Amino acid sequence: MTGRLDRRKFLALAALGVAGVAGCGSGDEPVVRLASGEVGGFYHAFARLLAAAAARIGTVRIEPVTTSGSQDNLAMLARGDAQAGLALADSSRNAPGGVLALGRVYENYFQLAVRADSTVRQVVELRGLRVNLGAEGSGAALTGERILLAAGLDPATDVIVEHRPLRDAAAAVRSGAVDALLWAGGVPTAALEVPLRMRLVDLGDLAAPLRQRYGHIYDRVEIPRDAYPGGSAITTIGVANLLLAAPTLPDEAAAAIVDLLAGHPDALVPAEAAGTQFLDARSLIGTGPIPLHPGAAAAYRRRHG
Repeated sequence: MTGRLDRRKFLALAALGVAGVAGCGSGDEPVVRLASGEVGGFYHAFARLLAAAAARIGTVRIEPVTTSGSQDNLAMLARGDAQAGLALADSSRNAPGGVLALGRVYENYFQLAVRADSTVRQVVELRGLRVNLGAEGSGAALTGERILLAAGLDPATDVIVEHRPLRDAAAAVRSGAVDALLWAGGVPTAALEVPLRMRLVDLGDLAAPLRQRYGHIYDRVEIPRDAYPGGSAITTIGVANLLLAAPTLPDEAAAAIVDLLAGHPDALVPAEAAGTQFLDARSLIGTGPIPLHPGAAAAYRRRHG
């Protein structure tokens, strides 16, 4: 997909998806527990849309599981508590248990939000302040420390780090209990209330030092002016989202999920992806050092040779 999905079309698709979950499925399809993310976030929304699409098609049944995010999802895959999960590419590199990939889906945008009246304009100005680096178990908890280090701040001594879930962190920023929050997700994220209550801090200049330290996982991306109505265009850090699987996931289930990703991309666009890179069938196999699941690889070969 190269264009933006009309919001009315998205809502119609989502409504069909909810109906599909309630009314379809033969009961013979394989069941896959999918570790997703926080309610109100991109992963959670994407997992629900994928489950709805699966219910309509009837080749696999997907059961989304609400989690704290990337690191939590990887731990669930390693323990066998989930058969598939979403994770940021940087979190996935040191994943336990030899996870495999089903596809590269979207680009997550890191958003550093402060109160609209805050004087903070760059990351280095967070020295001595209270910063929420995502919930425990989230991808932002890992990448957030890297962002601080790239800006010349020691997360152990130069800032006061907290790990609250998104909605709690947003409320804390609004009340002044926390000075800034870092969120890895889609654009727009409604809980941030940009620009009425919060403002985003530009992170684009940190892309180069992050790449120098940690490799080409991090991209400099733009949040366009109209992503948050009334907001301003800024640059930030983008990281690919991977849809991962445990090695024990049956080949037929992996192939069925790939067919959903490649065959029904328009039905898999969360509202939170309005300003981000949409799922693109051409880049699905770009999973970097994480090898494709054999069932997924076979499905891609059938489609593309």
